[in-house]
Amino acid sequence: MKLTIPRRVQRAPLGTTLRNPPSPLSPSDPPSGSDPVDPLAAAIDWAHYVDGVRQVSVGFDEACGAARAGRGFVWLGLLEPDAAQLAALGHIFQLHPLALEDAGNERQRPKLEMLDDDTTFLSLRTLGYIDNDARSEGGEIVETGSATVFTGSWFAVTVRRGRYGQLQRVRRQLEASPRQMARGPIAVLHAVIDSVVDDYLRVAEAVEDDIEEIETHVFAVRGVPQVERIYELKRDLIEMKRSIAPLHGPLRQLADLQPDRELGKYFLDVHDHLEQVQEQVANFDELMSSILQAAVARLSIAENEDMRKISAWVAIAAVPTMIAGIYGMNFEFMPELHSPFGYPVVLGLLALACTLMYRSFRRQRWL
Repeated sequence: MKLTIPRRVQRAPLGTTLRNPPSPLSPSDPPSGSDPVDPLAAAIDWAHYVDGVRQVSVGFDEACGAARAGRGFVWLGLLEPDAAQLAALGHIFQLHPLALEDAGNERQRPKLEMLDDDTTFLSLRTLGYIDNDARSEGGEIVETGSATVFTGSWFAVTVRRGRYGQLQRVRRQLEASPRQMARGPIAVLHAVIDSVVDDYLRVAEAVEDDIEEIETHVFAVRGVPQVERIYELKRDLIEMKRSIAPLHGPLRQLADLQPDRELGKYFLDVHDHLEQVQEQVANFDELMSSILQAAVARLSIAENEDMRKISAWVAIAAVPTMIAGIYGMNFEFMPELHSPFGYPVVLGLLALACTLMYRSFRRQRWL
């Protein structure tokens, strides 16, 4: 069963109307005035599905022709295609140039657009956690990428950029569930979103472990506050917010637009998971702000303690320095100058004065 978004609600954001896509060409026809470009050069996998079952491999042109004629749909997965390859695919699937331009942007903000009567464009940001052994000093803890999904009545095209958010396992999971795959391209759209949001949850759990480690270290008795690491994690939390928050509206819109209530519940479930991770990240950000304030306060206290110690030792050293300086002057009449016990008496006075001052500073917890 193929499900598409109702025509009456298909619109572009901000009330804009996109231009009509180029005239349909066959898969083998390149854009006019350009050299032929292999549309499958950046493909990770592609397949033709009928009633949720992957068909025996045939030519890409034949599979697209069969799907366009109403026999199943084609799912094409791409990894970091260049502009020429995207343009070639745009002619095959009649995709809008502006949407193709967004698909080529790794930093594209998450958004949902209805390109025409039956074509949907969704852009997502992918997240991946970098383990300690693979993390460079001062580098990112969370790495971002992008995933773009085009769906129509007879096709689904996924474009991934970056190391994370791999979609091969999404394909395998859907192929293992022909009933779900039989829903058509909308099932691919849901599966991709679900996989990306699940990655958000996994990254949030890993980041939570880092936060607990930092918190323990900051409040340890002899721990040294790692302000640099706190700032790095704060920066990555901001990047996570930028990736997660804009997806809230598109997901809710997709859930509301599904004519199939059962499928709408699937989108709502993903939406709930997104809200969960969004709340987690917001809480992490607030907690890191508190930890940062505590770390800065502890550094300030430590600096004050160091200054008190330095001041105490300077005061202790000032007494013998002063007395030694006085006896270093060239005066004839000075106390105990000609006494045989003068030298030991002065040394004893120096030791006594330093001892008394040291004990006084110890009582005041300056040393």
